[in-house]
Amino acid sequence: MNGSENSKKIILFDGVCNLCNNAVLFVVKRDRKDIFRFASLQSDTGQKMLAERGIDQDETDSIVLIEPGVAYYTRSEAAIGIASSLGGLWPSVRIFRYLLPSGLRDRLYNFIAKNRYKWYGKKEQCMIPTPELRAKFIA
Repeated sequence: MNGSENSKKIILFDGVCNLCNNAVLFVVKRDRKDIFRFASLQSDTGQKMLAERGIDQDETDSIVLIEPGVAYYTRSEAAIGIASSLGGLWPSVRIFRYLLPSGLRDRLYNFIAKNRYKWYGKKEQCMIPTPELRAKFIA
């Protein structure tokens, strides 16, 4: 990544999951301030970023939010962090940090993650971004 890219938040996602791919497209559409960059968990870049942070990929199979110079977040905390960075009313989802304990949020998140292929399907290979989206993805 170049210097200006180092300031971007990075979303690592399951590149073969239809729900995850649709979530990425949802974020891209609402990322008016160009805050995010994306890489699939299955990519060399995604694998390297997980390893650099000591994240076991066997334990993290759906989403990771990496904030430059700050930390990384997984599961429900990643989802809340992503939504909080979007425009409109999306930052209001932060209220769930206070209304629901993280254990309960993560159990719900894990239930959805466990069933995502059954409910939403799975691709044979990772999404290939359109030329317009390619700039948002880290090689």
